[in-house]
Amino acid sequence: MIKSALAAIVAAPLVSTAAFAGPYVNVENNAGFTGSEYNGNITEFHVGYEGDISEDASYYIQAGPAVIAIDGEDTETELSGKAGVGLALSEKLSAYGEVSFVTSDDDNGYATKLGLKYAF
Repeated sequence: MIKSALAAIVAAPLVSTAAFAGPYVNVENNAGFTGSEYNGNITEFHVGYEGDISEDASYYIQAGPAVIAIDGEDTETELSGKAGVGLALSEKLSAYGEVSFVTSDDDNGYATKLGLKYAF
């Protein structure tokens, strides 16, 4: 259950039109807290690829090992990944979406993210 909560807080950069297309590496750590109590963290070591779908749309896909450290439990290494798209709706408004996963010995965790970004 805590693994699913940690998977749900996995964040990715807000998607916007890519500056270039091609491969990249991304190391990201996300920690979880309930109030001021530390629950654990997940550190992902991903290899990915990003590119343009059109002049106003971009995508990315990435995956790799994820080190899961839940407070008071042994550290585990699982597989995680995410894919997302970004779409410029106007000069100042963009939309983005992402799906992600992390494997587990119990139940795999899945998460989605949808949003709008307005630049002033």
